[in-house]
Amino acid sequence: MTVLVVGGTRGIGREIVRKYADAGEAVVLTGRDPAAAEKVAKDIGGNTRGVGLELAEPEGIADALRDVDDVGQLVLAAIDRDANTAKDYDLTAALYLVTMKLVGYTEVIHTLLPRMTDDAAIVLFGGLAKERPYPGSTTVSTVNGGVSGLVTTLATELAPIRVNALHPGIVGDSPFWAGKAAATEAVKARTPIGRNVEMADIVDAVDFLLRNRSVNGVDLYVDGGWLLL
Repeated sequence: MTVLVVGGTRGIGREIVRKYADAGEAVVLTGRDPAAAEKVAKDIGGNTRGVGLELAEPEGIADALRDVDDVGQLVLAAIDRDANTAKDYDLTAALYLVTMKLVGYTEVIHTLLPRMTDDAAIVLFGGLAKERPYPGSTTVSTVNGGVSGLVTTLATELAPIRVNALHPGIVGDSPFWAGKAAATEAVKARTPIGRNVEMADIVDAVDFLLRNRSVNGVDLYVDGGWLLL
């Protein structure tokens, strides 16, 4: 059986790939740059291979995944951000993000369905901007809300395949946040556990959603309780 991690070349996605590769699983990771995806797969080692895939160009997804078979676990971890407001609306940026995260995610699932096992599990990455928006999060908040909608409909449509979403808090040791001490310290001060979420926490949560056979149609928030305050 294959574990497929879409968006597995860096950060949290790469750590997810590493976990399953270290456990001896057959893992396929994807990235926008085919050469970079192949290099990361080689660096991680084990039974791992890399594939070039651009979610924002959904017409090419089926061809990119043509050799991926027998998928038991699918993690859609590819994310992006923009700074977009209704007043100063960047249509190009908005279309890219919506296409990547909603149409692209769904096309990956559509492509792979004939090659997924009945006991397969899917995890989609959303984010907490849908619950705590900020100026400039117009598109980000919208697409993360769309991920919750996808979970609801896909868990029904694809049964018995399980579908869940993971919504991380600010992950302090991720490449995006590691150099932003002011932001991460501010969040830590408002988080009941007294620390930022770490990449290891997200990897563990992904594994839980993939492995627990009774968790289905769930939006899991991994934020250390930040939304409570």
